[in-house]
Amino acid sequence: MKKLKSHLLKFVLRASSMLNLKAAQHIGRFFGGAAWKFRSESRRVTDVNLELCLPELDNEKRDLLSHSSLRHTGMTALEIPLMWEWPVQKCLDLIQQCEGVELVEKALSTGNGLILLAPHIGNWELAGLYFSSKYKMASLYSPPNMKEFEDYMIKVRSRVGAELVRGDRRGLMRLMSILKEGGVTGILPDQSPRGKTNAYAPFFGTEVRTMTLVAKLMQKTGANALVTYAERLPSSKGFRIVVKEAHPDLAHPDPVVAATALNKSIESVIRLSPEQYQWEYKRLRHRPKGEPNPYYPDRVCRG
Repeated sequence: MKKLKSHLLKFVLRASSMLNLKAAQHIGRFFGGAAWKFRSESRRVTDVNLELCLPELDNEKRDLLSHSSLRHTGMTALEIPLMWEWPVQKCLDLIQQCEGVELVEKALSTGNGLILLAPHIGNWELAGLYFSSKYKMASLYSPPNMKEFEDYMIKVRSRVGAELVRGDRRGLMRLMSILKEGGVTGILPDQSPRGKTNAYAPFFGTEVRTMTLVAKLMQKTGANALVTYAERLPSSKGFRIVVKEAHPDLAHPDPVVAATALNKSIESVIRLSPEQYQWEYKRLRHRPKGEPNPYYPDRVCRG
């Protein structure tokens, strides 16, 4: 059954890749808008996150941002087939502007490795493709449940030479090796981490489980870190690659201080393009033990 699902999913992705960018974004925007209008689970989670993370917004502005966010999420979903199936150069040609990319060269000129932190803003698949086309790069990933689909995902993401490594002990050792050699690694830093490499730190004022992996990699390899994302330009005009400095305490030996710095780094770029952030992700679900679960008020968090 999983093999059949994998084949079906790949068929849908390849069929969707026949769209141009404008059509893909139009369809994605429609479905995202429908998810908001009909009060889907995605809208419920988005509204909870916005209320907790951006309390300074009044109800009208929060609703506008919620609606816009789900439309952008719909666009991201329809853009992924393009990023995975289009020729690499056709994808890269969508990049119309770059901001702060000189920070990457500056960081690598030190001879140390570089960790690119890529939160779920805009089109993170295009951001990964852009940097892997320019540098020897490895990216951390979480494998899907379907083995057949994992093979496909690795193939399309590594077609310009990028190396994908699992988030297990072997994969982390590989990341350290690449960073020690002065290479580049990509990490999605705004996921709720599993295992023991985490600490509780504020994310927009709410204490949540946060990865300490970035700090440990920096401490053990001397690597630098920057924050990046591919911002969606209006009217289907393409994308802009944005690179920003990370918080200076990112490699602090205190895991809570380092995790707080990581969240502050993410927050700073989210505030630049809040409508393009993936607010429907339950980022706040893992809080200290006994704290109320923001998505299910009748439950408490287990830590």
